Amino acid sequence: MEMFASLTPRQKNILGLVVRTFIETGMPVGSKTLVDNYDLDVSSATVRNELSALDEMGYLVQLHTSAGRIPTEQGYRYFVQRLLGEFELPLEDQQTIRHQFHQARIELEQWLRLSAAILARLSGGAGVVTSPRPQFNRFKHLQLISTRGRLVLMILVFSGGKVQQEMLTLAEPLPQTRLSMAAEHINQIFGGQDADAIAARMRQLDTLETEVMGLVVRILRQHDARAIHSLYRDGLSNLLDDKGTRLAVRLLEERTLFGDVVQTVLEPDVSGVQVVIGGEGHWEELKDCTIILSRYGVDELSGELGVVGPTRMSYGRNISAVRYVADIMSGFVDEYYAEHKPASLEDK
Repeated sequence: MEMFASLTPRQKNILGLVVRTFIETGMPVGSKTLVDNYDLDVSSATVRNELSALDEMGYLVQLHTSAGRIPTEQGYRYFVQRLLGEFELPLEDQQTIRHQFHQARIELEQWLRLSAAILARLSGGAGVVTSPRPQFNRFKHLQLISTRGRLVLMILVFSGGKVQQEMLTLAEPLPQTRLSMAAEHINQIFGGQDADAIAARMRQLDTLETEVMGLVVRILRQHDARAIHSLYRDGLSNLLDDKGTRLAVRLLEERTLFGDVVQTVLEPDVSGVQVVIGGEGHWEELKDCTIILSRYGVDELSGELGVVGPTRMSYGRNISAVRYVADIMSGFVDEYYAEHKPASLEDK
């Protein structure tokens, strides 16, 4: 959680009004605007002093002398984390979204494309959705087959049916009976476990089994950290129309870059909607943008969805839209997963 300078109740109120007014009008906000439009019960001079204090603390910036102020990235972050509060998507929008999904065929790809289109329409920015995939790959079983000399073929099967073959070079040749015994012991102990669970129990193995499972753990972690498999986008033209967000198009064109953002922001223990404002100092392409992300799906299978747009966006509406569509997609994946094996989703 970002550390913020402490604000008085009045400063919080004024900062919130500045952010909301700037989002609505796109014009710098001055003390006269606030006094004329809101019942602040204080003088213009007092408001100017508070605006100056918020400027000094880094929440607002004055582009020109005597001009009004606009929010900084830090100001937007404070607004979202401390001032925004709960916001529900209007009932009319909820009904429209559910009607659109109800009309769609029960096909995974169509729902993914529809989700991106709905998010783009609601946000006025770009909507992005990844196809669901296992959050953590799990070991099912393996075979060890002697080939020649010290070379051994390992056939690794993941839960869900995915298969990978690897060659091992042992310290010394071993008979097939010894390799088969090791494989049987490994399968009995580790079936259904992920990389972390396997790594935590490897001390109970002998030298051969430790060597084999060390390779298995590396393979599982490589698959866990792999790039986004399928990325569905809509509304890229909305970003191209805004000078400050054109660089963000690269984020949506390069799966590796988007995957880096997702992996950093949506760590396994993170839940709910996450908001990245101005790239958080990590991603230059997002310096003038906000990306709102959420995971959707079930424990066994999940993807990510969100919106990308300018920092001057309707945060309450967009956060609630991402949350609402994620809930719908989670319900769909839950039903879809019950009828399809994970391997079938990997092939989408």
